Amino acid sequence: MTDGFFRVAAATPKIKVADPVFNREAICGLIEEGSAQGVGMMVFPELCLTAYTCSDLFSQFPLLRRAKEELRSIVEFTKGRQMLVFVGLPWEHGGKLYNVAAAVCNGELLGVVPKTNLPNYSEFYEQRHFTAGMELPVETDWFGGKVPMGTNLLFACREIPELVVAAEICEDVWVPCPPSIRHALAGATVIANCSASDEVVGKDAYRRELITGQSARLICGYVYANAGEGESSQDLVFGGHNIIAENGTLLSVSRRFAPETITADMDLERLASERRRTTTFPAQEDGEYFTVEFSLDTAAMEQKQKEKLLRRIDSRPFVPHNEAERSKRCEEIFTIQAMGLKKRLEHTGIRHAVIGISGGLDSTLALLVMARAFDMLEIPRNQIHAVTMPCFGTTNRTYQNACALTRKLRATLSEVDIRASVMQHFSDIGHDPSVHDVTYENSQARERTQVLMDTANQVNGLVIGTGEMSELALGWATYNGDHMSMYGVNASVPKTLVRHLVRYYADTCGEEELQAVLLDVLDTPVSPELLPPEGGVISQKTEDLVGPYELHDFFLYYVLRFGYMPSKIYRMAVRAFDGEYDEAVIEKWLNVFYRRFFAQQFKRSCLPDGPKVGSVAVSPRGDLRMPSDAARRIWLEDLEHLHE
Repeated sequence: MTDGFFRVAAATPKIKVADPVFNREAICGLIEEGSAQGVGMMVFPELCLTAYTCSDLFSQFPLLRRAKEELRSIVEFTKGRQMLVFVGLPWEHGGKLYNVAAAVCNGELLGVVPKTNLPNYSEFYEQRHFTAGMELPVETDWFGGKVPMGTNLLFACREIPELVVAAEICEDVWVPCPPSIRHALAGATVIANCSASDEVVGKDAYRRELITGQSARLICGYVYANAGEGESSQDLVFGGHNIIAENGTLLSVSRRFAPETITADMDLERLASERRRTTTFPAQEDGEYFTVEFSLDTAAMEQKQKEKLLRRIDSRPFVPHNEAERSKRCEEIFTIQAMGLKKRLEHTGIRHAVIGISGGLDSTLALLVMARAFDMLEIPRNQIHAVTMPCFGTTNRTYQNACALTRKLRATLSEVDIRASVMQHFSDIGHDPSVHDVTYENSQARERTQVLMDTANQVNGLVIGTGEMSELALGWATYNGDHMSMYGVNASVPKTLVRHLVRYYADTCGEEELQAVLLDVLDTPVSPELLPPEGGVISQKTEDLVGPYELHDFFLYYVLRFGYMPSKIYRMAVRAFDGEYDEAVIEKWLNVFYRRFFAQQFKRSCLPDGPKVGSVAVSPRGDLRMPSDAARRIWLEDLEHLHE
């Protein structure tokens, strides 16, 4: 297992009804294939050693005895194969018959988990053959020995603390209070489900939502293996609909009506992080559970897995790739931003707002949000005061775009040239204006903020901030300059998403001239425009100085959302940006990210209010309560050992 990823599989063998010998051969063949691929856990369907549809043949001694013998063959077959396997079969205990999932690993039967909820409605009549399983584990006979049997069994890997597996069977997950709930509360991080769920119209969609939803509710991984080809078709058809989900995310799903094995790499560290973070997920209960430990040779597994990670790592985690979903997300975010500003205006009774408009992406997005909020309140847009403040670095392109955008949105435009004010300030503090240092740059940003604040006083308005989350994470803002406002509508929107929000507005505004302005804004390099242009063209490009925003947004997401080790984030980024950025570039900017992220917390500790739009934010009143003087040493030390 590398970086917390653990490979699992849901397998549907093509079987024959009431033929445990044939079925055992099919199961062992799939185990062999999975072992070659580095699969660490494989789940098979309910009663797959005999077939689910044996009906009254379940009362026949030959079938029951041969099923147990073939299970012993499977147990022997797993010796030396680094895999936890769940196989369904009928199991006799105490004079009664149970529908169980047998847990097998490395030549050992670890235990058997009986089905708790036996359906006896519509096409199901399991109570004719089986007895509901016991929760508290008991000992059951196994060829001269004893193994634990009961619903409350946990299978814990010695080498992987985050891997604790429990099982339930088919109907168990369809009931109001599934066993998997208490399994998760007892510490299970992965649930195996051996199932035989037949196909009727529309059932596949419900099944997929059920399994995915259960994995979200329990913050767990869920491996669901369903019966398929070979089961009796007397009245029922089984589609082999296999599902692997993780905390609400569908990792893999099989085609139906064909025997198919699906595999995926679960992120166990992600599950552990989510459970720690979610305070409403209860602490592990000391219930009446019996834990069976097993071992896996993780080094051997990693060797087989290293060629390919069976999991998509999105290089833009904040931006949906599906166009329809992206449009839906953009509309939702616009609405959240506008609703936040609407509430602030309503609460204060203020009907004017002031914004510094630069012709860049961030101020463009903020102005668009302001227009929507004013429309919601039925306040005339001319009570939005957009101030353009040209200075030493302003280019004609951004200036013209700022003016055109304001006019197209019917806001009030005013211009305050701050060159003379800044030069006077340089004279006052004795700064040489030919020295283009941080004083030269920040003096302009602070002068602009002063103009906006005083303009707001004149019109009895609020200053609306334009800074977005990526800049705040890196501290790429002038303290008490563009860092400050009375409400920051972009405060939790990352830079990669800002671009898509503006593009979405351009595509949907229905105004050709406004669209043209927005598209040119999108085409303009990101820059604070604090240094003089060269030949009339922007000379100061932000990403040349702090690094590509798509990399920093990737880092930001996994640092704040899951608290991963820096080395894991690096390796994930290498996979996600393969062909886009090489390893040296990723390592360079990841170092920069951590250095700036820790050094600049003091700016985030006093941020203005702003609406939260996604699962990650840097507000000191919400998601990121981080000490301003925290040391970054141990994070950077982890990166120093990347190539050892």
